[in-house]
Amino acid sequence: RHHGEKEGIMHPIGTVHYLVLSVALLLIGTFGVLTRRNIVVILMSIELILNAANINLIAFSRAVDNVNGQVFAIFVIAVAVAEAAVGLGILIALFRNKETVLADEVDLLKW
Repeated sequence: RHHGEKEGIMHPIGTVHYLVLSVALLLIGTFGVLTRRNIVVILMSIELILNAANINLIAFSRAVDNVNGQVFAIFVIAVAVAEAAVGLGILIALFRNKETVLADEVDLLKW
């Protein structure tokens, strides 16, 4: 406890806290995309990156007291849902043809 600080007082969560969370999600997602071979894990890492962008949009929307960031976050969520549906559809088709979900072993588009 610091000198002059009363016990039980909670400090509000500010924009910096949201940005730190967003950076952590971005780093975890980027690490997952760059280092993993499983396509399912890569898709989940992309979702983490999109969630980091959503947290930034919401945080700055809250900071300037404007709803534009929240509207963009809803659009990002809609795009993420579409990406997940299409990605999983492609993944199921790849698994039926190649019987693997490893990104290194998928070479259907090679000549």
